[in-house]
Amino acid sequence: MKKIDKLVVCGVGLIGGSFALALRKAGLVNRIVGVGRRPEPLAKARELGLIDEISTDWATALQGADLVLLAMPVGQMDAVAAAIAPHLGPDTIVTDAGSTKRDVIEAIYRHLGHRLPNVVPAHPIAGAEKSGPVAARAELYAGRKVVVTPLPENRPEAIARVRDVWAACGAVLHEMSPQEHDRVFAAVSHLPHLLAFGLVHDLAGRANAEQLFSYAASGFRDFTRVAGSHPEMWRDICVANRHSLLAELDAYLSELAYLRALLVAGDGPALEAVFDEASRARNTWADKAFPATPSGE
Repeated sequence: MKKIDKLVVCGVGLIGGSFALALRKAGLVNRIVGVGRRPEPLAKARELGLIDEISTDWATALQGADLVLLAMPVGQMDAVAAAIAPHLGPDTIVTDAGSTKRDVIEAIYRHLGHRLPNVVPAHPIAGAEKSGPVAARAELYAGRKVVVTPLPENRPEAIARVRDVWAACGAVLHEMSPQEHDRVFAAVSHLPHLLAFGLVHDLAGRANAEQLFSYAASGFRDFTRVAGSHPEMWRDICVANRHSLLAELDAYLSELAYLRALLVAGDGPALEAVFDEASRARNTWADKAFPATPSGE
């Protein structure tokens, strides 16, 4: 892969910081510039070696930039797209790491129409419950999926470049339309986060919350792990993808209503049948997605 002379990362937390570290580890970037809203994370990112320098204005940051990664919460996309628009060079390639695509692409068309051939949306499927520069790690994307959602106006060379840089981070590349992306991830990512946040919020607000949490064990930990995720980021994701998310939530509420009816009826065999089907589906998925590592490796 052709080396990146200057990489600009907006949002130097887990996602943006790991991207920078992975490319640095691969020896594929000469200089990394960090941009963000607050000086503290930027200073920490530089201290940790995620970035080489901090820029406080887009004109300076984007001068001579080869590649820009927009890794801030998706709720900031419109403002950031408007801010970078006057300063993008004709050859600068822009990609993002947003967990939703409809709102991101609307902002791209609204503000970056003059640069559409070089603006290629993407989404790395590699989040974690921890955030910030200290959570960044070079191996975050190794073996993880990255979904590229190209625009009709994108140059094939720009799409290939974005695919190449994610592949250099160790990612496995996939492509789908933005609409399909948002429907799929509403079901398998956004809904689980919403449910986990909701359950923990419910229990935390009860009078006996301390007692409840004192008895919570590994099952509760595993189910609610994602409730420790970045609140602002997940607020933006849920609001941005609310139409698809509401459809998935309604479907889940129907499933809960069915389970409630079985409990009211005391229908053990029907409950077991649901649990058995769910267990087999979950284990089949887990065996494919996370194959056991051979002993000693």
